[in-house]
Amino acid sequence: MTDSDGNGWHKTACILCSINCGLEVRTEGREITRVRGDKDHPLSRGYTCEKGLRVGHYQDSTHRLTSPLRRRADGSFEEVDWDTAIAEITGRFAAVRDTHGGESIFYYGGGGQGNHLGGAYATATRAALGSVFSSNALAQEKTGEFWVDGLLYGRPRCHTTGDYEHAEVAVFVGKNPWQSHGFPRARTVLKAIAADPDRAMIVIDPRRTETADLADFHLQVRPGTDAWCLAAMLGVLVEEGLIDKAFVEAHTTGYETVEGVLGGVDIGAFCDRCGVDESLLRDAVRRIADASCVAVYEDLGVQQAPNSTLNSYLEKLVYLLTGNFAKPGTMNIHTRFASLGGGGGGSRVTPVGGHRIVGGLIPAAVIPEEILTTHPQRFRAMLIESSNPAHSLPDSADMRAALAALDLVVVIDVAMTETARCADYVLPAASQYEKWETTFFNLEFPHNALHLRAPLFDPLDGTLPEPEIHRRLVRALGAYDETDLEPLREAASAGRAEFTAAFLGFMAQRPDLVRLVAVVLYETLGQAIAADTGDERVAATAAIWGLAQTTAMTYPAAVTAAGFADGNALFEAILANRSGVVFSVDDEDATWQRILHQDGRIHLAPEELQSDFAGLATAGLPIDADYPFVLSAGERRGDTANTIFRNPSWRKRDDGGALRMSPGDAARLGVGDRHLVTVTTRRASTVAAVEVTDTLRDGHVTLPNGRGLDQLDPDTGKRIRDGVAPNELTSAGDRDPYVGTPWHKYVLARVEPVPAVESPS
Repeated sequence: MTDSDGNGWHKTACILCSINCGLEVRTEGREITRVRGDKDHPLSRGYTCEKGLRVGHYQDSTHRLTSPLRRRADGSFEEVDWDTAIAEITGRFAAVRDTHGGESIFYYGGGGQGNHLGGAYATATRAALGSVFSSNALAQEKTGEFWVDGLLYGRPRCHTTGDYEHAEVAVFVGKNPWQSHGFPRARTVLKAIAADPDRAMIVIDPRRTETADLADFHLQVRPGTDAWCLAAMLGVLVEEGLIDKAFVEAHTTGYETVEGVLGGVDIGAFCDRCGVDESLLRDAVRRIADASCVAVYEDLGVQQAPNSTLNSYLEKLVYLLTGNFAKPGTMNIHTRFASLGGGGGGSRVTPVGGHRIVGGLIPAAVIPEEILTTHPQRFRAMLIESSNPAHSLPDSADMRAALAALDLVVVIDVAMTETARCADYVLPAASQYEKWETTFFNLEFPHNALHLRAPLFDPLDGTLPEPEIHRRLVRALGAYDETDLEPLREAASAGRAEFTAAFLGFMAQRPDLVRLVAVVLYETLGQAIAADTGDERVAATAAIWGLAQTTAMTYPAAVTAAGFADGNALFEAILANRSGVVFSVDDEDATWQRILHQDGRIHLAPEELQSDFAGLATAGLPIDADYPFVLSAGERRGDTANTIFRNPSWRKRDDGGALRMSPGDAARLGVGDRHLVTVTTRRASTVAAVEVTDTLRDGHVTLPNGRGLDQLDPDTGKRIRDGVAPNELTSAGDRDPYVGTPWHKYVLARVEPVPAVESPS
């Protein structure tokens, strides 16, 4: 299917959400000219959405960097060669390390969506610097859920996933999978549930989303009141005797404590509080209790709102108290190919503010507070990779101030992002379609898969894949002696079995190199693979070999069931198969084996959450008469994506990123579609165009994610802003008390019409 000049059809994947559906793309020269779903992909099976069909716009972006950049004294940037950039960067990082300690060097990122291989190599750079603290986007989204998983099941890595394709009832809490996906073939699965009279869909969301339109029950809560809705649902389970007592008695502890709280819930009052009709809520709960299998998905709508961690706890109680765990069509603990957490350090709190660290990730919202201080343990330098925290984290102004206060900021990225413009050095990376890449969002059960993507194009001149960048940084830091690796190089040239034996023995003898393992593999096994294939970039896949060994040892039964005798067999299949490989196959008994409490039971009543749980009856939400609207900043729409997609020409509608509001609010303000309004929060103001929609309650307005990026005007070459940057309006101080996730979905705001300007006569 490929012409002699390289044009033709190639297998790859979408990079615009965590699912990374398999794609087939036609290339002509350096362009992706046609896109279709890859029917051979084991999870997506030919499925794609409109985002995947437009990935060519990512590769064709005009924002690419093609040379390392160094900031001048006047704030402008100059091009430098790679050797100069690497030498100066490592010299300055080493100076920070030697003066203030490696723990003062903070790492942020690790890759966007399908760009995680570089993050695996960053662990070696961090080890060479002694950097122990890190964070990424998950720390403003998922850490509350991870922490609750740890309380219930034993460790934050005991993450559950739902079998929505086979569930009799699917429940979506603050989740709109029609747009944000979250599981394979999302729209196909949603339509199948909606079309089957024996199945049902329940949506808890303050907005009537595309998913809610398909649902049998839409519990349209007031913004920020999900905890009262979930508690009312749990109260109904207790009041009406719908608890699966056999499951609870056989597999859990702490039910008596939970029952005591839920028995005191005033269901009618809680329904009034969240704005949901009590009879509708009771009917939804009865449908859950009657179902043979239920799967529940919580997402950013509740994870970035008041009571976010408590929401995660209550949502999990809904499926646990009804016995929807460890069986088909319900919730199970999945395998994983690699960790997406920060790892390292062992500290449970941040060095300055003492904030809880979950899964190795510092709460993203507190990063400026760990920098903008005179505290002796403050962060002094940052390495930021394939991420845009100056745009994506709350309170962008404070984040920019924090970056400016650091002794050194180094950014690795494909484009001159908002964060890159705050850096001292910017290192240009190859695009996701110019290097070997993969995603570590491997979250499925019972079949979990990894898709290693081969490059479609040569890197632009002057750019490097991140694994090569990290190899050069680690070398320049003098973290190892190349001659030490000769035995591994010889073993790698002899074959996989020989290398496996030599590698295990070598690492046992050299524990000082364990944290450099990704670069050690790159320098040895990676170079052997590159020599065999004639592709220097394929050396980056050596880290996958290491992870394949770990996966096979961690989940031996699941990997064997997938057809692989050991890690080498798994790696060879991953390297050879362009559509991805199922690396683990489970049955539901495996979920019980993955509970890590010593008693093997689910702990339903973690002490840390009981006070807020019991206190919901008298708890309140932040309100301010000067800011009467609740703004949800970062709504997922069909024409929005993450900030790696800097080419606005892919959008077919809503080119300005409209502020959506209800007809009632529009009438009261005297505005209509496309009218301009000023949106003011306690942090900043901006101007947006209005879109009137009956999908929102009065008092609730929304702005999309992925907007407010600086774009190059094709006519003038000047930078212009595309829509509203939501995090200019959000506050880092409005965050979850347990794990610090920001309240992007609950921002108090004022909306006022922009006065019409009369044309001069």
